[in-house]
Amino acid sequence: MSIPEPRTTAGAAGLAALYQDPSRAVIALDFDGTLAPIVANPERAYAHPQAVAALARLAPRVAAVVVLTGRPAAVAVRLGGFAGVDGLERLIVLGHYGLERWDAATDVLRAPEEYPGIIALRPELAELPLPEGVRIEDKGHALAVHTRRAADPATALARLDAPLRGLAARHGLAVEPGRMVLELRPPGMDKGVALTSVLRERAAGSVLFAGDDLGDLAAYDAVEALRADPGLPGLLVCSAPATGEPPVAALADRADLVVSGPDGVVELLDALADRLGPR
Repeated sequence: MSIPEPRTTAGAAGLAALYQDPSRAVIALDFDGTLAPIVANPERAYAHPQAVAALARLAPRVAAVVVLTGRPAAVAVRLGGFAGVDGLERLIVLGHYGLERWDAATDVLRAPEEYPGIIALRPELAELPLPEGVRIEDKGHALAVHTRRAADPATALARLDAPLRGLAARHGLAVEPGRMVLELRPPGMDKGVALTSVLRERAAGSVLFAGDDLGDLAAYDAVEALRADPGLPGLLVCSAPATGEPPVAALADRADLVVSGPDGVVELLDALADRLGPR
């Protein structure tokens, strides 16, 4: 696959900077919907079959590869198959939007103490009347309510929006909307904050970020802010659903490149590895 031309001037500059000095580039990617297909059961959302190989080809050529997800970091590592892979020593997995961090080079997971608001929320959420097919996913540092299996997922999500936001406000939690899911999590951390921290840590000269859902907007905001000041080149990629559904407009309208789901993301990663050549 050849690498598509970005449709924006800023995106073209980001890609050119990546080509010019890949050793200072950070490649950051969401997990669900970007590296892994969206499935009805989140516990079976394994990474695309060629994702690990593509990342292992690319990672030695860049400053870091970052998987930035709302999932617990350990779950993303397991579903991604990232542990113990030759070539992935520069991989970082940031879980819970950046609250947790796993480094492939050390196989060490760092995580904070559980947030009091989540502890208090659990019993109240368990008592909330839920439409049939709606399930609660306990992520440890967050609680997610999925409506994808309901008879009418969109109606179920709309019906639960107000009560869930009320619970979140009572316990000092943030609400993260996504495709047929509302997640209640601690405030103060998002994908933009987490991504900016890694870029500073690695003294990045450019960044590529790929995502597919509303939780990725904070990372888009961060890349756009950094492109403006201090002028860090960046490329924004939208992973559009491969199921025929339209992409999330809030991302697709701002993206420099739109690709077709995890298949398209993996093709892009492989094409970048081909273009950058051996380290």
